[in-house]
Amino acid sequence: MLMNREDIAALIPHSGAMCLLDGVVSWDASAIRCVASSHRALDNPLRSRDRLGAVCGVEYAAQAMATHGGLTAGGSRPAAGYLASLRDLVCHVARLDDVAEDLTIDAEKLMGEGDRVIYGFAIRAGAVDLLTGRAAVVIDAGGSS
Repeated sequence: MLMNREDIAALIPHSGAMCLLDGVVSWDASAIRCVASSHRALDNPLRSRDRLGAVCGVEYAAQAMATHGGLTAGGSRPAAGYLASLRDLVCHVARLDDVAEDLTIDAEKLMGEGDRVIYGFAIRAGAVDLLTGRAAVVIDAGGSS
């Protein structure tokens, strides 16, 4: 792995159990691949009623996007980013907590101009798609990070 959980937590605004990613497997200027096992954790902060709904995978993808933003900015913490919209979101499963395999989170920067970025993302377990979609992110929308 190129980065571990502690490295990621130093790069994104999430820490403790809210840092959901375990590591970065690969990345370049346009894409990142991360792995996670926290979907099975009983103390996952996104769990509700002892379940982790598939839509919670959006947060896994958002953390991968933030990590990518930091890495492409030279390894510094990126400015705050906010999910402005989700498009073509498909949950191929109802929940993530019952997925036995680790998650693979792929995020690809499709376009970016100024403070707006669009990523495509996919979360898989092995070769099985669990969640796919696109996210529009506004960077530093409040004028400060």
